[in-house]
Amino acid sequence: MIKKSNKYKYISGKQITDPGSGTRVYEINNYRLPSVTTVLGATKNQDFIKKWKAKVGEQEADRIKNHSSNRGTAMHKFLEHYVLGTNIVDLTRIGQEARPMADKIIEVGLTPVEEYYGSEVTLHYPGLYAGSTDLVCLHNGMETIVDFKQSNSPKREQWIQDYYLQISAYAMAHDYVYGSQIKQGVIMVCTPDLYYQEFKIEGAELRKRKHEFLKRLDMYNELKFSEKERAKVDNEALLKEFEKDKS
Repeated sequence: MIKKSNKYKYISGKQITDPGSGTRVYEINNYRLPSVTTVLGATKNQDFIKKWKAKVGEQEADRIKNHSSNRGTAMHKFLEHYVLGTNIVDLTRIGQEARPMADKIIEVGLTPVEEYYGSEVTLHYPGLYAGSTDLVCLHNGMETIVDFKQSNSPKREQWIQDYYLQISAYAMAHDYVYGSQIKQGVIMVCTPDLYYQEFKIEGAELRKRKHEFLKRLDMYNELKFSEKERAKVDNEALLKEFEKDKS
């Protein structure tokens, strides 16, 4: 259990699937904002994923993806309950895989955490984007955004560039809405064989990644605008055909 601080009063938000686009959005203060992960997913280079799917096959790729996602969800749930000082029992196969991974992160990653401000916190930058971060805390004396990740195998830093953008976007939103000064982001990764990795971002690198995320957000907005324009043209063409049929 970690000591709770009430320094920040967090605004709640609801995560929904937008019926028009099928993407994940957040409803906050009567606005619908795209999620950080949706923005990054829509603007990332898909070449590696396509090659991997071609290598293992679509069916096997889906199986691995779904299993990893379920294990990650279970791991996050264990960590959330630990932070809140509550207990959870999960005797499923997925739960049995995820529990030791969560314990490893608790043992190694959360030791420097002195107090926390919020767990599973919804953050938003008004009018731009929103997302949910795993932990906002005081880590080695610095206000920090923490993100927990599970991985099937150890990560190389060049593979996790979007993780840095994700955590930088959360830091930027937190500072804007709550007047904070988030000093660093910490990404805590654990594999099923309990190999723990930690990646930190701070200072000039954190500022750089904030700018990079805003560029990706611009790309996303341009993509969505183009899709709307294409849909508008298609609708106008259909309407003209309909009018022809009537005449």
